[in-house]
Amino acid sequence: MLPLPSPAILLSLRALLSGFAQIFLQQHLGCGLLVLIAILIGAPELLAGALLGGLTSMLVAQRRGYPPADIAIGLYGYNGILLGLLLSLKLPWTALLPVLIMASAALSSLLLAPWMRRMRKHGWLPAFTFPFVLLGWLLLALVAQLQLPLDTPAGTAAAPELNVLQLLLGVLRGLGQVIFLDSPLAGLCLLIGLRLADGRTALWALLGSSCGSALALFNGWPSDGALAGLYGYNATLAAIALAQTHRCPLLPALGILLALLLQPGFSAIGLPALTMPFILACWLIRAGAQSWQRAVRDSTPTG
Repeated sequence: MLPLPSPAILLSLRALLSGFAQIFLQQHLGCGLLVLIAILIGAPELLAGALLGGLTSMLVAQRRGYPPADIAIGLYGYNGILLGLLLSLKLPWTALLPVLIMASAALSSLLLAPWMRRMRKHGWLPAFTFPFVLLGWLLLALVAQLQLPLDTPAGTAAAPELNVLQLLLGVLRGLGQVIFLDSPLAGLCLLIGLRLADGRTALWALLGSSCGSALALFNGWPSDGALAGLYGYNATLAAIALAQTHRCPLLPALGILLALLLQPGFSAIGLPALTMPFILACWLIRAGAQSWQRAVRDSTPTG
């Protein structure tokens, strides 16, 4: 009979799965497991980097004594996982890659902790995936400066025919592109995970990805990018984040629109968008809502 895992190992496994779920702002272990399975389906070669990044960021948080409750729900895992995915996607597996993944994942936890303290004490805006974006930009710039060999695909597939089926598959790809996956089956796996966590969240995720593809095609942006889901993932995240905190559907809808309008601007300035359009959209709406609440409170007569 095999010995049972120790409680510490089980807690770490739960925290790691929660980190996968937190990429989509969820705390459901089943959702986290399905995110992991989606990576196995869509790009199994990225899974080792994702696990290494998630474990490193979680272990650094534990060693630094960050709040155990935050670690348990995956808040010190998702940025590391995303960095592991990004680096595994961009670089071949050499001795340098795990070093970069571990260093950047550790830094993501060190950056997130003071931000979260200020958010709770002084009302700072949520960090979301900002540590991942900031470190991702720095790492991609470092790769370019050092002229490290990139792990690029051997060839580019022809653009799929524009029809209803391809549009539906593009919506699923938009979910997958949150974690750099171009597989509709992986996107379906993610949708099931979101449905397990919360049905309303799954509907908003579908709406965000659908709006991304629709706006891209309406504006005449490259149809191959639209059908690959490249314009849907930021809108998906914005919809999920804002639907969690606002019951009124107007604000998540506005977040979808802002994320879609902001994304092309990063190409114009030569920066990879990553998830920054989603972050900016949520920050703008959150800051606007806070300003409105303060204005209403200050204008209300007292006594």
